[in-house]
Amino acid sequence: MLIEGSQKTLIDTPPDIRHQFLREGIDSIDNLIYTHAHFDHIGGLGELEYLVRLKMKEQLPTYSSQDTIHQLGIEFGYMQDCLYMQAWEPFAELELDDVRYTALPATHQAGTFGYLIETPETRLFYACDTGKLLPEVAEKIQGVDILILDATFWGTNWSPSAHHSIPQTIETGLEIGAKKIYLTHLAMHYAEPITLAELEEYIEPYDGRVVVPYDGLKIRI
Repeated sequence: MLIEGSQKTLIDTPPDIRHQFLREGIDSIDNLIYTHAHFDHIGGLGELEYLVRLKMKEQLPTYSSQDTIHQLGIEFGYMQDCLYMQAWEPFAELELDDVRYTALPATHQAGTFGYLIETPETRLFYACDTGKLLPEVAEKIQGVDILILDATFWGTNWSPSAHHSIPQTIETGLEIGAKKIYLTHLAMHYAEPITLAELEEYIEPYDGRVVVPYDGLKIRI
């Protein structure tokens, strides 16, 4: 996920980050934020090495939990001099480019955060990997304009302590009063198959309040 204003703030570096940058014409970033240290969210970090060393020529400001910093050091030790790592505590706030980020603990791997992202016009909560929201997190994000939430499973949730199913994501969005609900982290690991057409038919009764996003989707905040 990229938040773009006068600066570009990137959340996570998935393994296909280079292809995403090429597709979207992105050739620079100003800040890097991590949700957690699973491979599907950090695996593309090495693709940024020469962007930092040869183009930026200074450390890239990088924010995450201490657990994630530790794991990045283990898996990408050669990148440590490229990153200016700054650890966040749960519920810590930071303003970057007139956007406020609040790190909210997620029920997933130790040190996983979702982020409440606020501009003067919009409140957005992004949690790509999480099980049931903690009560204090649900309270903090009540009435958000945009909810982008883990919807890993269809039907049976194979990992309820760490993920949502699509119906659970929609239920959560309705409970907190989110104005728009985007299903993210959709997977292929389903107890029963479903096509995109069938999924879009399933969410049709919500009259556009629930959205299946796509690569390259742009949302104005």
